[in-house]
Amino acid sequence: MARSASATAIDPAMVLSHKFPEVASAYDERDVALYALGVGACNADAADEKELQLVYHRDGQSIKVLPTFISVLNAKTGDGFYMDVPGLHYDPALLLHGQQYIEIYRPIPSRANVANKIKIAGLHDRGKAAIVEVETLTCLEGSGEVLCMNRSTIYLRGAGGFSNSSQPFSYATYPSNEVSDVTFPDSTPFAVYEDRTQKSQARYFIPYALLCGLSGYFHPLHSDPIFAQTAGFTGPIMPGLSTLGFAVRAIMRSFCNMEPTAVKGISCRFLHHVYPGETLVTEMWLEGQSRRVSYRTKVKERGRAVLSGYVLLQNVPSPL
Repeated sequence: MARSASATAIDPAMVLSHKFPEVASAYDERDVALYALGVGACNADAADEKELQLVYHRDGQSIKVLPTFISVLNAKTGDGFYMDVPGLHYDPALLLHGQQYIEIYRPIPSRANVANKIKIAGLHDRGKAAIVEVETLTCLEGSGEVLCMNRSTIYLRGAGGFSNSSQPFSYATYPSNEVSDVTFPDSTPFAVYEDRTQKSQARYFIPYALLCGLSGYFHPLHSDPIFAQTAGFTGPIMPGLSTLGFAVRAIMRSFCNMEPTAVKGISCRFLHHVYPGETLVTEMWLEGQSRRVSYRTKVKERGRAVLSGYVLLQNVPSPL
């Protein structure tokens, strides 16, 4: 049954008609390196040549850019600005990032001026929650050449019940249920990679969440203990995009010799939260001779799956 219109109800017509301004931003090798550190690069071995290229360059070379870095490019334009939409009423403490889908069209440069073109691509009423799909095209400023596309699915808990139908008001070409189609065989994973997130010493810590925040992605759920407890967690949690960075690094180590240009597409469903200091175990299955690697990431200490999805590669991969 639809909720009566009120000051707290979502107005779908207003939300879907909203036009975002094109937003310019810039990044350089410092941002790229800081992001890589934020998702664990060189964590296990500071002299690891495969990962050193993500944070350091020798003469005449450029830092290589992790493919998931582009997931924070739109966040650099402001703190959650794309959710500040007329007619979209919700409690920020109840916001959850549900899914992320990324397409990469050309190698991502280590420094660039970019323009982000954002739109609301979908709005869904799920009764107890509203689901908003936000699509961002990131282009090289001036030329208009498209670097990548990000599609984020955002769950707004407690914001549903604003319509008479569970059907989406708007539906783009990418189906929002595609990630749920990923299946995992009973067979032993093709590859498994374990990586531990870290806290700093004593009572103070700098979780990867804060490092990602410095790279442009910031939300108090990932840094403010009081806010996190209000949202139902025992403390700040890792950003889902940070955990995704760990998972994609695991796939690159296992199949791509840590070559970022080998990755052309990433799809992810965020299943559960991760606390800084927990160990991530990523299981990977190569689907026949396809270029698709399905993955599932678990927290070792709790035995809980936290991510699932797939990565599309440019070529048929060979484990290294």
